[in-house]
Amino acid sequence: MPPRFAISDQTNPAWEAMRDRVAVDGSATHPMVARLIAPNGIHRDMADAIHILGMVHGHHPGLADETLTHNVQPAAAAWLAGVGAAFADERAYLAALVSAAGPIPSTPGQAETEAALAGQHHALHMLAGSARAGCAAGAVLAQMLDWRAIRAVLDHGAARFGLAIAPLSFPHPHETALLVGQLADTLGSDRAMRFGADQLLAQHRGLWNLVEARASARDHL
Repeated sequence: MPPRFAISDQTNPAWEAMRDRVAVDGSATHPMVARLIAPNGIHRDMADAIHILGMVHGHHPGLADETLTHNVQPAAAAWLAGVGAAFADERAYLAALVSAAGPIPSTPGQAETEAALAGQHHALHMLAGSARAGCAAGAVLAQMLDWRAIRAVLDHGAARFGLAIAPLSFPHPHETALLVGQLADTLGSDRAMRFGADQLLAQHRGLWNLVEARASARDHL
C-alpha cells in the first residue's frame, strides 16, 4: 500500500474510502497473487499471468486514455493525462515481460479464456465511457491504486526473466488525493466514484480468478 499523507479522514473521506476499498478488495488480497510472488512460484504460472495481464492491460487506448477522451469532469483532465502517460510506460514494460516470458503456456479451456477476456475489455470500455460524473474517474483511480499489487507480480516476473525493473511514474499520491476530494464534491459524484472503483476492482478479481483457474487446469493435465 502507498504511504499515507497528512490528509485526514475528516478532510478527505473520499480518498480514504477509495484506499480502503482497494486494501480490502484489491489484487493484493487475492490468493493467486500471493502464489505468483512466492519464492517457489511456478514458472509457467508466472508466464501465463504475464500474458493474461498483457491481453487485458497491454493495449492502447487504456482505461485512462479512454476516460480522458470521454471526460465528463474537466478538472480531472491533467491528472488523467498523467495517469495515461504512466500506463503507456506500463504497457511497454508489459510488452517486454511478455516477450521475455516466452509462449503462453498451453492450457485447457481456451474458449472460456477468450470469452472472459472479451468480457474484461467490454467492461473496461463501458466504465471509461460512463456519462455519470465520477464513475470513470473512480475506475481509473482504483486501477492506479491496485496496480501496485499487480506491479509486485510484474516485478517478480522481471526478476525471474532477467529484466530490469522499470520505474513507476504515476502522479504523486498527494496530488491524487487532493483531486479526489475535488471530484467527489457532491453526494452523487462521490457515490459514482465509489461505484466505478468497485466495478474496476471486480474486474481485477475476475482477472485473477481466470489466472487461478488456468493454473488449476494445467495442474490437472
